[in-house]
Amino acid sequence: MKKQLFTIALGALGLLASAQGWPANYGGVMLQGFRWNSFSDTRWTNLESQADELSQYFDLIWLPQSGNCGGSSMGYDPLYFFNQSSTFGTEAQLRSLINTLKAKGTGCIADVVVNHHKALTGWLTFPKETYNGVEYQLLSTDVCRGDDGGATLTWANENGFTLSSNYDTGEDWSGARDLDHNSANVQKTVKAYLNFLLNDLGYVGFRYDMVRGFSGSFLGQYNAYAQPTYSVGEHWTNSESEISWMNSTQVNGNIMSGAFDFDFRYTVRNAFNNGNMSALNQPNGTNWPIVSCNSSIGYLENGKYRRYAVTFVENHDMEDRGNVENYYADPLKRDTVAANAVMMAMPGTPCVFLPHWKDCKQDIKGLIDVRKAIGITNTSSYSVLNQVYNCFAFETYGSGSKKLLTIVGSKPSGYTPASNYVMVVDGYHYRYYMSRNCETAWIDKASGYYSKAQNVTLTAVSQSSNAQLVYTTDGSEPTATNGTKVTSGYVLRLREPMTLKVGLLVNSTVRGVQTRVYDLPELEDFTPHTATVYFRDPSRTVSTWTDAYIWPYDGNGNMAQGSWPGDKMTQTVTINNALFYYRSFDIPDEDYSFSFVLTNSKGTPQTVDFTGVTKDVYVQLGSLNGQGKYTLTDVTRFYEKNNPLNNIAGDVNGDKAVDIDDVNLLINMLLGKSEKNEAADVTDDGNVDIDDVNAIINIMLGK
Repeated sequence: MKKQLFTIALGALGLLASAQGWPANYGGVMLQGFRWNSFSDTRWTNLESQADELSQYFDLIWLPQSGNCGGSSMGYDPLYFFNQSSTFGTEAQLRSLINTLKAKGTGCIADVVVNHHKALTGWLTFPKETYNGVEYQLLSTDVCRGDDGGATLTWANENGFTLSSNYDTGEDWSGARDLDHNSANVQKTVKAYLNFLLNDLGYVGFRYDMVRGFSGSFLGQYNAYAQPTYSVGEHWTNSESEISWMNSTQVNGNIMSGAFDFDFRYTVRNAFNNGNMSALNQPNGTNWPIVSCNSSIGYLENGKYRRYAVTFVENHDMEDRGNVENYYADPLKRDTVAANAVMMAMPGTPCVFLPHWKDCKQDIKGLIDVRKAIGITNTSSYSVLNQVYNCFAFETYGSGSKKLLTIVGSKPSGYTPASNYVMVVDGYHYRYYMSRNCETAWIDKASGYYSKAQNVTLTAVSQSSNAQLVYTTDGSEPTATNGTKVTSGYVLRLREPMTLKVGLLVNSTVRGVQTRVYDLPELEDFTPHTATVYFRDPSRTVSTWTDAYIWPYDGNGNMAQGSWPGDKMTQTVTINNALFYYRSFDIPDEDYSFSFVLTNSKGTPQTVDFTGVTKDVYVQLGSLNGQGKYTLTDVTRFYEKNNPLNNIAGDVNGDKAVDIDDVNLLINMLLGKSEKNEAADVTDDGNVDIDDVNAIINIMLGK
């Protein structure tokens, strides 16, 4: 009997040893799969429809609290433990999502809210539930005696209820009833709930909400029982307190939960919002991020706790929700991708925020690709190489001897990388460089959908000076004899869907093959052409504006032949009795566009900027704005050369037909029911009146 008990005890210790807060040397990336009120984006069916794409980049997806809260809710006012039909979908849909992601190698993290609980009726009547034949119900005696600053006790006394004799072991919260985790009934219920989440629904780990509300020792007991692979607590404070809390979760000397690295978030947020990159190596106030490698900060013990740090740059509490409801709002306002680039290059486990993923998906995919190629994990180390206001550089040590050099700031050229680095990503205010010993091909555009043609740069990351690249576009494996050979830096133009494979070719050996699958619409071949700017005689609106000058510019700067006010438009053409000045410009490729400002020989008055020109455009002066500039009305649809009705200005509504709809629109104009439309002035007498209606009728009658 003693031998059997001893064996059971050893087995329990073995399980305990496997559940130590967060795996060491973990290289995964997590997605926070929701934002505040993301009821549509985070529907279980919607997330499941994206499983193929999400599973390629995320090892874990943190879902919102999935239990029934008795109405529309983000889940932080829990009502039921075992009823999992919520605002985000049914329990069957949740199970399907978890199973689909798990089959693709991605685990789901459950949001566990056990600090507090909502009552079914009144303040202290909780629902009764049955799971696996066992009945569970929280009682009034499971509520902390000092809950809600004593208000709950007052209510209980007035209504015949009894509270626990124990006071809260953490911070009080008035949003719902704070649970007494010393209660055997609470412990029984929570343990059954966690077992249900892991072993029935199929979650792989927990995100514990508001862990400052109860002692970390209880969370340690819960995890020792449930054995989650991953556990992270929301201990919203500084790193020193977070580390103290993690230590409080220990069972038999093992830390049982990681924590979100709030100081990392604040440090990155402050640096980018203020545009001061040197702040990335400075503490947030007096507190350093958990992932800091600065050895002078004794309590960080030279990175001992990086393993347990889940890093982030934004979450549902801190995002700008655009209303006063979010009193926590403390948003990242600038350089979203660059901030994520810092996070993805650092130790800890990075957690990407859903809106960032949606808004910057292809860029973030590229960051994840690089992190995983280098082999950066939650226990990696890094060193700072440069820290000035507009340029911060650090290198991170990955698997083997591979390294990643990250440069962020408004002047990334402010730091010159050593010759053993090759740039693989050049983004807005950030750059990634791989060490040459990575010995791999690299493709600078991530897999996925692109709405238009793309230039993809192929790079050889190698210590060999004679390294080449070989690529295929049909999904076949590139070899020394199969594929197209190019040199490093080659730019491939993507114009159709393809599976691109690129290998590093050194001395007839191909290695380091990278694969990208691109989805984009098949595009017609681009033909270089000209785009002409037609400017209707401005003297019709401003009598003193008797000539026309244009100030053109593009992404490379000023295109004018001289200084302001630019180039005189000398060519004119009359279309449907309307006089236009015009000037033509070359459009050399499909990514090119230009902009312009129109003025006169004196440089004043002038128009607002007209941007994004890629084809012929017809404009005329509009109204004077608050900055003293004239707006421009785009009247291309009335005058363009391909108008099937020979550019008849009577096509007032722009539907390529002159018909009764245009007559009705003009009549409404005459009756004062619509703003004046200059293009409707068919007779070109400066007025829109019955003469124009008669003219349109004559046109329609063929007269």
